[in-house]
Amino acid sequence: MKNSLWNMLAKIKNGQIVKKSFVIHHKKKICASFLNILWDEGFILGYKISGKRLNKFKIFLKYKNGKPNINSLISITKPSLRKYYSLNQLWKLKSNNSLLIISTNKGLYSLEECKKLRLGGELFLLIK
Repeated sequence: MKNSLWNMLAKIKNGQIVKKSFVIHHKKKICASFLNILWDEGFILGYKISGKRLNKFKIFLKYKNGKPNINSLISITKPSLRKYYSLNQLWKLKSNNSLLIISTNKGLYSLEECKKLRLGGELFLLIK
C-alpha cells in the first residue's frame, strides 16, 4: 500500500532536484489523499488525472526563487519501528515551518487537521 506512496515521494523529490515542471505517477487512492494535503499546504501547484486510461497523476511542482518548495522529506515511521501517538501526545507536538503527516484510521491528515478532528495515529512523514 505505502510502496506506491514512497515511489511518488521519490519522483517528486528527484523531479525537483532536476527542476522539472511536472512528474507523472500511477493513480492510487492513498497518493490522491497525500497530494490533496500537499496542495492544501502549498507545497505543489496541483495535480490532475491524465493518461490513456485515466490511471496516472500529473503532479505540477512548485518552486520559490528557483529553489524547490520541498526541501526535505523525513520518514518518521519505519516498518521495523512504528510510532503511534494519541490525541494528547499530538497536542504536545509543534510543527514550525514544516508539515507533519499522520496516518489515521480515517486516512492521511496533517497535524492541524488531526487536532481539529480529534484523531490520533501513526506519525508518517515530516516535510520541510
